[in-house]
Amino acid sequence: MDKSRITQLQTALQHGNYEVTGQFALGSNYTFLVTVRHAGREYHAVYKPTRGEQPLWDFPENTLAGREVAAYLVSEHLGFHIVPFTTLRADGPFGAGSLQQMIEYDPEYHYFTFTEEDKQLLRPVVLFDVLCNNADRKGSHVFFEKDTHKLYAIDHGICFHEDNKLRTVLWDFAGQKIPEDLLAPLSGIKSLLPALEPYLDPRERDALCARAEAILKRGVFPRQPRDRRAMPWPPL
Repeated sequence: MDKSRITQLQTALQHGNYEVTGQFALGSNYTFLVTVRHAGREYHAVYKPTRGEQPLWDFPENTLAGREVAAYLVSEHLGFHIVPFTTLRADGPFGAGSLQQMIEYDPEYHYFTFTEEDKQLLRPVVLFDVLCNNADRKGSHVFFEKDTHKLYAIDHGICFHEDNKLRTVLWDFAGQKIPEDLLAPLSGIKSLLPALEPYLDPRERDALCARAEAILKRGVFPRQPRDRRAMPWPPL
């Protein structure tokens, strides 16, 4: 997608009118397919209202939608561009919530069915998950866009906790050196903190910086922890 079309899509999701046209049946939180209309164009997007979030014992209530936006901002800041455009809207059909660009992909082609060549492309996602402390990286949360084969990652509502909660199926690169081109952008993560203030509390922002520093110091992908569950359930 060229820059002008990207700008149009982002403007539409930020300011366009939208209505619910479907609901995703899987998942513990309410998630809707919506049609966004702006400047004579229509776009499909995914809407996750805050009021549809199931309470979690270890995450503050009504914060998952904001974490989705924070994940997008981190991905863009690092130059990974793996999270679809995501914004927070206060005027949704069911109240405030996140609105995310809908990506067309084959749901049958996911981590557990990827070719070995495509699995080798997952290093940015793995590093992103370590940095953002993703507590729920399932195999279906990574996929490739149908027409472009561009890599995307979704569902980041339970990221950024201050305590280590990394749970992922992506342990392929454990113990391996992180490529320098992926590692280098982490040194500037502090400059992103002002943009994250509406979505993460001060302790979570501090923890993000601490994880970035630790990753830069170690320079390798972590191994599975032995003292807690390392993978989400269900894995897909």
